[in-house]
Amino acid sequence: MILLDPDLDPDPSPKAALAKQAVVPATPREIRIPSARTLSRFLAAAQTAVRLNGQVTVLLTTDAAIRKLNRQFRGKNKATDVLSFPAEGLGAEGIAGDLAISVTTALSQAAEQGHPLSTEIKVLILHGLLHLAGYDHEADDGKMARRERLLRAKLKLPQGLIERANARVPQVSNLRPRNRQTPPAAPSKPKAKRP
Repeated sequence: MILLDPDLDPDPSPKAALAKQAVVPATPREIRIPSARTLSRFLAAAQTAVRLNGQVTVLLTTDAAIRKLNRQFRGKNKATDVLSFPAEGLGAEGIAGDLAISVTTALSQAAEQGHPLSTEIKVLILHGLLHLAGYDHEADDGKMARRERLLRAKLKLPQGLIERANARVPQVSNLRPRNRQTPPAAPSKPKAKRP
């Protein structure tokens, strides 16, 4: 089920979100929020691909609303792109969980990646569904990243959140920089010979 926050502008202006990105403004089609019908079809296909059973509700909302949710449930006082809330406890039968997606943040990320808002929302839905299915990229040694990469290919989606984050993190290398000289090794003590 797809829900639109009543505070959300159904046709967000690219000016505010794209101004800080210094990119060419997108066409109206590229920044329009996809219809609930379109997203519901994608949600069903992605759930099948993830093998996640149960109802999922996706709330498309604002940065302000997602910041409040992030602060309340994760103790992080900042906006984010997607939050996942797995269903637990009594009455959770037949319910997989809920996703909240900031359209404001999704619009900025879409501009950074050079694709339409609808594509970015789909990337976020897939990422959230994997979390609902129990994956955790912060603690699973790349298992979620590998699964997300396979499913993105199957669903014809571009680079995902984990790959983007990994691309921004400098890779640590065992190699020493060339401009540093290695200090000379300490002379070894001669070994005493046995008679």
